[in-house]
Amino acid sequence: MTHPWTPIPGGVTAPEGFLAAAVTAGLKASGRPDLSLLLAPVGAVCAGTFTTSLVRAACIDLCAERLAASDGHARAVLTNSGQANACTGERGLADSLRATAELAGRLGLAPEEVLICSTGVIGVPIPMEVLVAGLDPLVAALGPTGGGAAAEAILTTDLVAKEIALEAQLGGRRVRIGGMAKGSGMIHPDMATMLGYLTCDAGVPADVWQAMVRRAVDRSFNAITVDGDTSTNDTYLAFAAGEPLGPEHFEALEAGLTAVSQHLARAIARDGEGATCLIEVRVEGATDEAGARAIARTVAGSSLVKCAVHGRDPNWGRIVAAAGRAGVAFDPQAVALWLGEHQLMAAGQPLAFDRPAASAYLKARAAGAYLADDTVAIRLRVGQGPGCGLAWGCDLSDQYVRINADYTT
Repeated sequence: MTHPWTPIPGGVTAPEGFLAAAVTAGLKASGRPDLSLLLAPVGAVCAGTFTTSLVRAACIDLCAERLAASDGHARAVLTNSGQANACTGERGLADSLRATAELAGRLGLAPEEVLICSTGVIGVPIPMEVLVAGLDPLVAALGPTGGGAAAEAILTTDLVAKEIALEAQLGGRRVRIGGMAKGSGMIHPDMATMLGYLTCDAGVPADVWQAMVRRAVDRSFNAITVDGDTSTNDTYLAFAAGEPLGPEHFEALEAGLTAVSQHLARAIARDGEGATCLIEVRVEGATDEAGARAIARTVAGSSLVKCAVHGRDPNWGRIVAAAGRAGVAFDPQAVALWLGEHQLMAAGQPLAFDRPAASAYLKARAAGAYLADDTVAIRLRVGQGPGCGLAWGCDLSDQYVRINADYTT
């Protein structure tokens, strides 16, 4: 990291004043934890980004409406895992309203201060009596060390929990940022089948915070892809509460916010259903950052590129072909391409390279440790412009088909 942030334990409860909890309410047939709660301190501001799909769960609209009506203020978010509560008609909204009202009463809050996120199978409503019965033990479990449990309870097909916390000295005091997320399949910009939560113990004006979060999301969750599909419940909620931070430290704070968001986004892409490695695509030399990100996302999302990586085949033609259909203008005669340390192209022409060594590089990444040395690095230079962008994806295996072919049966 080039900014002052260093990793610490604790996840979303690492920042001062934030509490979290999780219980096994019985919403999942697996018997795994399935109900979580995150509580922010008094005065917290909350920025939200949501799925752009026209088919969306009622909880999405409820969260967006409450944040808009309150000028970006909220205190709590309840997450049920097991049922998406999307495409469930009027019952979907009624159940979301009841859940937040029931929880608000137990926390001594107004219902409008409580948000709700749901994740699971589309078309399946929440078994409300089960959820309501779980609220008392959930509130009783609230504590400053509950971040890890909450990160576990929001999972669905994920193989691993995803959380992080960072700390820095800003303005002569300690500032912490924590985050957790879930997601494994149906991942693609804009937003993806993910739930993400971020906490920060520095006070920031709501409009400034929302702008920071939007930029961080564009550089993280909107830069990942697993399979080209988005979903109905995608939500990222970022809370900030604490002693006000001076504007001179906003740039450093945004760097930490972006670092947390990118870590969680990379973790989602690496945990893609059936994946064996993470793919990171870096595009340089574009006219602007947006164009570079668009090219990078197209390459990372190419099924042919993903299959080649899974087959440990350095088939560079698929990479440049994907770049060419990204809808971004560049000079094909200026293209240079690297796979790890292996340069495959220069000035738009192929170079002689050690194909077995490049294949061995891909094999080594598949055998690497999770988010340590398991990343296939693709670097593409498309010109001499200032635009640079990153995107992340994963390889595509037959296991993805096996996981999704009979998901509900």
